[in-house]
Amino acid sequence: MKILAFSDLHLARARAADIVAASAQADLVIGAGDFCNMRQGLDLAMDLLRGVTAPFLVVPGNAESSSELSAVALPNMINIHGKSHEIDGVSFFGLGGAVPITPFGDWSFDIAEETAASYLDRCKAADVMVFHSPPKGIADHTSTGLSVGSIAIRDAIERVQPKLALCGHVHDCWGETAAIGATHVANLGPGVNWFELE
Repeated sequence: MKILAFSDLHLARARAADIVAASAQADLVIGAGDFCNMRQGLDLAMDLLRGVTAPFLVVPGNAESSSELSAVALPNMINIHGKSHEIDGVSFFGLGGAVPITPFGDWSFDIAEETAASYLDRCKAADVMVFHSPPKGIADHTSTGLSVGSIAIRDAIERVQPKLALCGHVHDCWGETAAIGATHVANLGPGVNWFELE
């Protein structure tokens, strides 16, 4: 399975055009949240991505809520926030939103660590886990050096050991990769990122 994955589009037209063009070669597209900005422009973000015809799994970022994303989702798009999904024998589990709670205020779709842990407890096994937020200590440092990743997400990756754990959220770490046990972790960013699964 050839997977194209991205995060943090934030209504960037040129980035969306690159994703749509590349998606013609993908078996699956994954969007790890923050399609719009501060709960504004989600319809426009979907319009920018309308040319993606491959199956399309998404989670919300903190710039849009799960219900908002589901309400405007494209016909080929499935929101896997808090859920498992299987495609061609490959299992996925997703958790969107910002974990832990951010200082950004009321517009941000944030989830407390305890709530995130209760969602993640539903996942008993997965080949790919899709998050908006990174795990604690991996691709989660701000420009000031602050580690803002999620303990609950890290614990879930350590327990489940998926082949891939994909995230975004922390812009300063776009493109960073690391391993947690046997799991390859990648902070995606809005570029075209390719992954292959047997």
